[in-house]
Amino acid sequence: DPPPAPMQRIKGLTTGSLPTFIDVGSNFATYAIQEDNLLAQMVQNGRRVVFMGDDTWEGLFPKKFFRSYFFPSFNVKDLHTVDNGILQHLYPTVDSGEWDLLIAHFLGVDHCGHKHGPDHPEMAKKLTQMNEMLRSLVDHLGNDTLLLVAGDHGMTETGDHGGDSEKEVNAALFVYSKTPLFGTGPPEEPEAVPQVNLVPTVALLLGVPIPYSNIGEVMAELFSGDGDAVSAALQQLSVYHINAKQVDRFLHSYSLVAQDLPAEQLQHLQELFSSAVEEHTQLLAQVQGATLVPPELESRLGSLIGRFQLYLREARAVCTQSWARFHPLRMVGGCTLIATSCLLCYVASELAAASDSFYRSCLLYPLLWGLVVAVLLGLARAFTQEGLDLLLVLSSAAAASQLGFFWHWWGRHPKRARLAGSPPPLASIGLRQRLRAWLGLAFPMGILLFRCGAMFSDSFVVAEARVAPFLLASLVMLLVGKLHWDGRLTVPEGPKQQLLGFSSYRREIWYLLCFVAMLLVCVRLSGFFHQCREEIPQCRPSLFLSPLASLRNTRAKNLFYLLCVALLAGLVYAVRSWLRHYGNLNSSDPLVLFVRWGFPLVVLCIACYWAVASSTDDSLGKLQELVQVAVVAFPWAVYGLASVGLLLLLCNPMTVLAKDTRESAGSIVTPYLGVPSSEVDFLHVIPQIYKRMQESQKSRLERGSCKATIAAYGLGSVYSAALVIALTLLGFLLMLLHSERLSLAFLLLFLEAFMLLHIHTRARGLAGDAEPFSVPWYAVISWLLAASQFFYSTGHQPIFPAIHWNAAFVGFHLDHGTNLLPAVLVGANTFASHILFAVGCPLLLLWPFVCEMPSSHRKKPKKEPREELPEVEEHMMEMRLRESPEKFSTALLQLGLKYLFVLGTQLLACVCAAMILRRHLMVWKVFAPKFLFESLGFVVSSICLLLGISLVMRVDCAVSTWFSQLQLR
Repeated sequence: DPPPAPMQRIKGLTTGSLPTFIDVGSNFATYAIQEDNLLAQMVQNGRRVVFMGDDTWEGLFPKKFFRSYFFPSFNVKDLHTVDNGILQHLYPTVDSGEWDLLIAHFLGVDHCGHKHGPDHPEMAKKLTQMNEMLRSLVDHLGNDTLLLVAGDHGMTETGDHGGDSEKEVNAALFVYSKTPLFGTGPPEEPEAVPQVNLVPTVALLLGVPIPYSNIGEVMAELFSGDGDAVSAALQQLSVYHINAKQVDRFLHSYSLVAQDLPAEQLQHLQELFSSAVEEHTQLLAQVQGATLVPPELESRLGSLIGRFQLYLREARAVCTQSWARFHPLRMVGGCTLIATSCLLCYVASELAAASDSFYRSCLLYPLLWGLVVAVLLGLARAFTQEGLDLLLVLSSAAAASQLGFFWHWWGRHPKRARLAGSPPPLASIGLRQRLRAWLGLAFPMGILLFRCGAMFSDSFVVAEARVAPFLLASLVMLLVGKLHWDGRLTVPEGPKQQLLGFSSYRREIWYLLCFVAMLLVCVRLSGFFHQCREEIPQCRPSLFLSPLASLRNTRAKNLFYLLCVALLAGLVYAVRSWLRHYGNLNSSDPLVLFVRWGFPLVVLCIACYWAVASSTDDSLGKLQELVQVAVVAFPWAVYGLASVGLLLLLCNPMTVLAKDTRESAGSIVTPYLGVPSSEVDFLHVIPQIYKRMQESQKSRLERGSCKATIAAYGLGSVYSAALVIALTLLGFLLMLLHSERLSLAFLLLFLEAFMLLHIHTRARGLAGDAEPFSVPWYAVISWLLAASQFFYSTGHQPIFPAIHWNAAFVGFHLDHGTNLLPAVLVGANTFASHILFAVGCPLLLLWPFVCEMPSSHRKKPKKEPREELPEVEEHMMEMRLRESPEKFSTALLQLGLKYLFVLGTQLLACVCAAMILRRHLMVWKVFAPKFLFESLGFVVSSICLLLGISLVMRVDCAVSTWFSQLQLR
């Protein structure tokens, strides 16, 4: 319904950041809005809409603007392009008068908050610029123009938004007109009404119908005019009547189509609307026929306005409650599917080592079952013309595969279906041994179940940044306690041991305790890099999260920069030293050459990027254009070098130097160094030639019976070396996507992972595990706890305001052509710890072989010949994996299944928490975001785990090829 004629003279001009003003939804949407909206109504009614600013509106409202000036807006580091472009066209457009609604979407303040925060001097400059803009704009306004200045969100103390805190969801609205809006008397303090919406207000002011699906409440105070109180009340009543009639029409049409609104509440709303409309008709009849409005009629006008307001607010509440619907059956089905998947991973991890035909009977056949079910279900829905529900088809296929797996597993164990890893019956072992066997599984699983059970507490989710490190430290300390309880830390006491205090403990225990102490120090230091949540008001965000450009003290900035670069160089030195120690830097292969020279070059590019990115714009002067090029060039150089390194790693992952020792090396003749004389030279050279001929003839006679001796440097750590190189390259890329000072957190990440690997190795050596191809559960759970810990220790939280959007523009100065690349960059930044720990997961299997020590029974007395000692103390290291290739592949599969089981259990806890607590007060603030982040982390970790295992298999194939070529020599 069109508004009354007096309101058609108003022109509208809006400034600020206003996607919510027209219900555009997400600012990242790229699809045109198809439903009825304010701009569509204005275009249909011949109104001229002029837009300038954020180019997101171009994709949302194509061909809807009478004139438009779009500017690239997605780069949050760009503070001036959009604002300066608007200021260039704003005042001439306003003075021209060729518009009915002018929208100016400024972005400088928003981008400045993301880049520098609200307290930075750059923010003061942008706010001053906006203040001067408004001051000048007011001078250009006409008497029939209404100025609305609003924001679509607020800002946190860190300059971010996207959550539901008070500072984020509250934004100011400034309304100005040279013509009085609220009468001639002094303005009263307006009452805050959360339901008031600008869409119906602006629509009625501009003389166009309210958009069909809008259920907002009109801001009726703007329609009061400058008359008496009765005229103002009648004007407001007319506006509310139009607003309520539009909402009633929408509810009626929607209820006929969707039929999901409660019938009782709809009937109540209909009765409330009908009675208000009936009284409105009666009041209008009385007012039109009366020359003087009695006082009781004036009070009835106010009461009727209140009834219309009540109807609008109750209608909105009914729709909000109804649209926040859940599907309990699908929720239960999803939880059941995840739970059975976790059970499948656990059963398969225990069954893999005990079954020869495991791959065919328990993996291949169930997958075929699932594929057949998916095809049949898809064809059935296609022939019945019900439409293909991809989610239902995939869920059915997964359920069929799981049923097939458990069917085969139960058929192999018809009586008890006992797992291969279950303890033997009580009659075969003693009670103490049985308790020890269960305790080895109970205490790591207890930590995991405690973590999963606490997911149902909003306090735990809020404080998980402190709880995850505590659980990791507790698990490690429990491991040491269990070793002591099992008597693995002490040796049988003799007369000498009884006299000394600590001599009864093994020497290895002191190494283990040193690694545990260093791990606890890393856990403690990682707490300095945490981001804060709104639910913890006493928390202050870490200073290390802000980039170096935000530091005002030049001396402190330089010191931090030098420290970050030194730590980066130290990481390269540590990796190269480790590779050199195990002989993986001796060959001249391209990969080894890249590690020697490419790693320092990557560090140099990152250091140069940090230098130019941390400089302020004002201090650069004429070098600003060169710096803009460098800010893009250096990250791309890092991307290119890292890509080259990864390609070399995939093409030839062997870092082994093979040397044939069948013939003695060195020159044939040693030159004579005495007095020059031909006779003396001749007498010196002839014996050497003769001796050489004897050695050559002897080697030829023995060559048929003796095999060639090949000295292979780095072969014992060939698998781990490839993973270490890959993790270093990934670490470079991920550090580039974070702020400079978070490189300290990444150094702690690598150091803590190194400590965990050594603790795992030492604990296995002390426990005397009989099965070296099996990774214990405590190692897998501690590895994943460390991944969760460093999710928080790299400045992240499972909330949307904590996402580091700046990562999308590392190496990109302008906007992206697609959202895929920025999504990958932001995702890599957010889940950096998940990526590193998932790719490095196979090190849990490989590290005990790398750190292989000579056993005590291999040591020989000093009287034995020296030539036998190298053969006795020879370390096979990772080549022991080649002795049993089937066990090696089974161990990789088993490790991956254990990792997926722990990941899936954590995801299951988050899903169940979000499902059970869906009506909880904190569901959208705590449980739902945690569920989303945990789901994405599960996907990222699963993919990266597959990549890590694939890299190990690629190295294994390369080693097999190398051995085959060696046998042909």
